[in-house]
Amino acid sequence: MILLGKVRILFSLFILFRYAAEFCMGGDVITASEYIQDPGSIISSGGLYKLGFFSPNGTTNRYVGVWHNKIPKFNVFWVANRDKPVLDSSGVMTISNDGNLVIMNGKKEVVWSTNVSTSGANAKAQLLDTGNLVLLKQSSNTGTNGTVTVWEGFQNMCDTFMAKMKLITDENTNEKQVLTSWKSPSDPSVGSFSISLEPLNIPEVFLWNGTTLHWRSGPWNGKVFIGIPQMQSVYLDGFSLVDDKEGTAYLTYNFAEVSYLSFFYMRSNGELLQPFWDEKYNHWRIDWSTRESECDVYGKCGSFGFCDAKKSPICSCLRGFEPKKVEEWSRGNWSSGCVKRSLLQCERMKNGSTKAGKMDGFVKLETVKVPNYAIWSSALEDDCREQCLSNCSCAAYAFDAGVGCMYWSGDLTDVRQFTNGGTTLYVRLAHTELEGKRDLRAIIATAVVVATLIFSICAFFAWKKSKKRGGKDTEQFAEASSENMLGESFRKVNLQELVLYKLEELAAATSNFSDANKLGEGGFGAVYKGRLLNGKEIAVKRLSGASGQGLQEFINEMVVISKVQHRNLVRLLGCSAEQDEKLLVYEFMPNKGLDAFLFDPLKREQLDWRRRFNIIDGICRGLLYLHRDSRLRIIHRDLKTSNILLDQELNPRISDFGTARIFGGKEDQADTLRVVGTYGYMAPEYAMEGRFSEKSDVFSFGVLLLEIVSGRHNTTFNEEDQSLSLLGLAWKYWEEDNVLALVDPKISVGGFEVEIKRCITVGLLCAQELPKDRPTISTVISMVNNEIIGLPTPDKPAFTERQTTTDTSSSRQRQKKYSANHVTLTALEGR
Repeated sequence: MILLGKVRILFSLFILFRYAAEFCMGGDVITASEYIQDPGSIISSGGLYKLGFFSPNGTTNRYVGVWHNKIPKFNVFWVANRDKPVLDSSGVMTISNDGNLVIMNGKKEVVWSTNVSTSGANAKAQLLDTGNLVLLKQSSNTGTNGTVTVWEGFQNMCDTFMAKMKLITDENTNEKQVLTSWKSPSDPSVGSFSISLEPLNIPEVFLWNGTTLHWRSGPWNGKVFIGIPQMQSVYLDGFSLVDDKEGTAYLTYNFAEVSYLSFFYMRSNGELLQPFWDEKYNHWRIDWSTRESECDVYGKCGSFGFCDAKKSPICSCLRGFEPKKVEEWSRGNWSSGCVKRSLLQCERMKNGSTKAGKMDGFVKLETVKVPNYAIWSSALEDDCREQCLSNCSCAAYAFDAGVGCMYWSGDLTDVRQFTNGGTTLYVRLAHTELEGKRDLRAIIATAVVVATLIFSICAFFAWKKSKKRGGKDTEQFAEASSENMLGESFRKVNLQELVLYKLEELAAATSNFSDANKLGEGGFGAVYKGRLLNGKEIAVKRLSGASGQGLQEFINEMVVISKVQHRNLVRLLGCSAEQDEKLLVYEFMPNKGLDAFLFDPLKREQLDWRRRFNIIDGICRGLLYLHRDSRLRIIHRDLKTSNILLDQELNPRISDFGTARIFGGKEDQADTLRVVGTYGYMAPEYAMEGRFSEKSDVFSFGVLLLEIVSGRHNTTFNEEDQSLSLLGLAWKYWEEDNVLALVDPKISVGGFEVEIKRCITVGLLCAQELPKDRPTISTVISMVNNEIIGLPTPDKPAFTERQTTTDTSSSRQRQKKYSANHVTLTALEGR
């Protein structure tokens, strides 16, 4: 019996060691004898990267890929068998008899191979600490221990551009090494989008949707691409474009700081973004994206059009040009572009005109993205202008210290305004289009000064009148100046980008603020639909004179929203401050608030899962812009369904910045004695202690996400267990492993189960009791978009039980302002 027991132990150890050898090699190489079998993996020598078998969410197909090892996975940045998966868990990666690295299925069929000519003797694959998988063979030229690389993964890129990769183009063979997107988040096969280095007169990077140009980087100036302003500060000296002068060129990059983990990743929808690992907050953060505004889309405004994301509408014609198709342009279809109003001097002479007129001139456009297809000239800066004037086909010129002289003939396409960076472009015009420009500038300058003066006087008298009513607005204004960093408030409003409307103009537009035009009402006042004399539809917020917050919200909203522009934020068009009225004018959103759809039994049927997911993703991106990507860091503090407006296509726009708080410098949280927000959406640390941060908005978003998935309001829905809030019900279903029971019955979940479960999990993670346990909004975006494959397990969220009146009255001794059922209330709560 003892002998039999020892035999069993030895046999068990043998099986264990064999299993370990097959599935947990632990080294960084693969050979014919040291292969990996699903679910095995290898890890680079420094522990930075892992290669192994994986399945994307939503499929059981098996692939071999490479991802980060020591930190949470953002994405699988390289996939071997992307076009031919192993259909079960029988896959093996090994070195074949001919020396190639191969993946075989359980039937010993090769589903993928490096497919290079090499000897099988001593061939091996190795995962390097750059993330590059290389195939090595013995080389007689470098000694018995020497090896040579015969194949590498970095030369067979997928959707991610890593440090030390090369984006290569060869004009002689017309061959290119390109990035290609996944077909979908669950399918790594080659998708519709690709990125390539284009060997133009001046090199650029193009992003294609099939054969259609979708985005471009702007010309290379020796250090950065001048069409990406962010590169000036972040990547200066990090990129290299190497040209061998014989037709081959490649783009590569590396970071001087070895510990800086970052890369460029193209989503399946064609968005190129740049995540980096934020060690301070221990999460991935998105630093840059090609979809920060509609102006990022190539040729958004057509030929001779000019795109400015801060204007409404975003497209206009360049000076001296007019819409080619006026009716289409007025409907917001700008693809046909613009045409020249007046012929140039040389064009008139070619047409035989006896009156050529005065010499052409140039209009100056500063801080812009220059048009596509620039032609390089060796002319010096002083000669660049004259060279353009001497060439009748020259439509514009620019000079960049790194590039030199650039000029354009033919159409000017993809010109857009930047906030910073960019280049100065000089567009050629007939002299008749330039006459009177100095007088016009003087008129504009005078108008701006007068408008600023009038606005300040109106605001002063509004303040004086509020003081006579008891000084409430005065106190609130003082608190606004200190708590919201709004000292010199009016100076901080970007008046040049806001229209100062007359009261009578807005009264006429809204039928004298009639109830028939009322869109909704909140604690700070009512919102009305209006139509200006030019036919433009607007939304007018009439701030309540009885609201103690009225003046503060008026100033706060102007300061905040006049400085931020994003496709998922509502746009402030202008304001009015006459007599006792404080009015804010916004772009009109025809579908009103998300609550009008989500909680309406009939309308919510229009919100299928794809639309709801698009709304979730859009809110995330708007919040990311506020928290991280805008010039300011802004905490919204009142995120809820009624503050999410929907445009014509049901895209979300975050609105109502009257209670928002601007963070300065390295400030990441703050305290307040005046808690503003909505019951059911406020984070516990904010509601109880007045402490708020980015994580407070994340909590509100978590509640909002669960409302979107469930179609239920956090504070008003009825269930059998009346003591449970929506968070409590979600947690109950989570513990029962039955989260799909939370889903709105109006949603057809077929095919979306994994995505919906992921969103519910993210909602619970956002609603955790402690701020440190909640993800940042950049991590949330990665989570909901399936870029972080293994989600953390949530703990019980805050506020799982419905609060009673007794619970509320026994809480804390501080003045709070919160809203329920969209009406703002004030309560003084005793201990």
